[in-house]
Amino acid sequence: MEKSAQSTGVDFVHAVKEACLAAAITFGVLLPLIGFETVSNIDNKLVLHTRWGLLFTIVAIVGVGRLLMALVIAPRLAQRRIRPVAATAPSWLLLIGRWFAPFAIGFAIVYPVLAMGLTGFSGALKWVDNFGIQILIYVMLGWGLNIVVGLAGLLDLGYVAFYAVGAYSYALLAKNFGFSFWILLPLAGILSSFWGILLGFPVLRLRGDYLAIVTLAFGEIIRMVLINYVDLTNGYAGIGGIPRPSFFGLPFTADDDGFAAVFGLPFTPVYRTLFLYYLILALAFLTAFVTVRLRRLPVGRAWEALREDEIACRSLGINTTNTKLTAFAIGAMFGGFAGSFFAARQGFISPESFTFLESATVLSIVVLGGMGSQVGVAIAAILFIGGTEIMRDLDFLKQIFGPSFDPTQYRMLLFGFGMVIIMVFRPRGLISTREPSIFLKERKAISSDLVKEGHG
Repeated sequence: MEKSAQSTGVDFVHAVKEACLAAAITFGVLLPLIGFETVSNIDNKLVLHTRWGLLFTIVAIVGVGRLLMALVIAPRLAQRRIRPVAATAPSWLLLIGRWFAPFAIGFAIVYPVLAMGLTGFSGALKWVDNFGIQILIYVMLGWGLNIVVGLAGLLDLGYVAFYAVGAYSYALLAKNFGFSFWILLPLAGILSSFWGILLGFPVLRLRGDYLAIVTLAFGEIIRMVLINYVDLTNGYAGIGGIPRPSFFGLPFTADDDGFAAVFGLPFTPVYRTLFLYYLILALAFLTAFVTVRLRRLPVGRAWEALREDEIACRSLGINTTNTKLTAFAIGAMFGGFAGSFFAARQGFISPESFTFLESATVLSIVVLGGMGSQVGVAIAAILFIGGTEIMRDLDFLKQIFGPSFDPTQYRMLLFGFGMVIIMVFRPRGLISTREPSIFLKERKAISSDLVKEGHG
């Protein structure tokens, strides 16, 4: 005990030295990146400007953060390692978890109504479209990838490929053949599922980092095909004029046969935005419902067995080939659904919308939320995507750091900082408890430390 107490003690002088060293390194690294800025003047000449306020603010944040890490955070983490890990979650956390999902579902349903009541029709357009619809797209993508990564334990870095297949399938078939959205939505999911099976066959014997490399290559192959197959995909120029979904055949236009005219309402683009919001909300609910139901079926238990130990999975007589293929196919299907909705919502798609950064974003949402946790993935998507959108409205920071300061340029920096904090304090994600798929007499949440995730 005395030895452990000494190991968790705090050395103030050493902490100050570490803080100063971290601040000095930050200053040296960010001096050419943030401290200096070149801008074009009225004569089209480059002029060197300085941003000392922004630079010293970041250096001070890093220094103070490193000092707090050494004085407060590190000792507490050391004490946590000494204390035994609880096998079950606290009762108050279970109570919150029991009522959080129904409350979140109810809030998601009435969110557009609240937005219109607080900001009016014109103001609600931004909050419903940029926040509600955008967040729900990534929630759906996160839940789809959660099947592959969280349940089956297969690390997939090319999930954006299925997203792209769904988007381009809808765009090409709707524009060239005139099929409706309701016909192409399941068709896009089927085509994406087919590509998921094609990806699954070559990687059946791969695990861990090797599987991640192959899936990353698959995502890049799809993107390069979209760029170079100009006759079909129009290359970098993308595909525009994609037909929008209608409400039982009623388009959201200002014509006499439009939605507003038929129901005797004044025309406003808010109606189409509300329709798209509830459409993606229904698709997200469908993804969550199917995932929860599949997890209780034999195929879901086979996924979790594969995640825990592939060798033991084989010894139990489980066909690992079919297990991996079903995980890739079903996860890809939901990615295709989200992609077709994305194309219908935007009306324009290009290969720039399906880069590796999108796959990294979705995977980060799954990891930060807690692999295997539906609620955790949804919370992570709200924090990450919603936080990114909120940064677009932080114009008051320009009064502090200068008119050229753009908060959106630092969103990935803040996201990386938040990821580091989550990995330090909650390495298993925001939701670190899991409920077993099957249980005897009583359902008990278990600590995620007892679950091997992402090792398939």
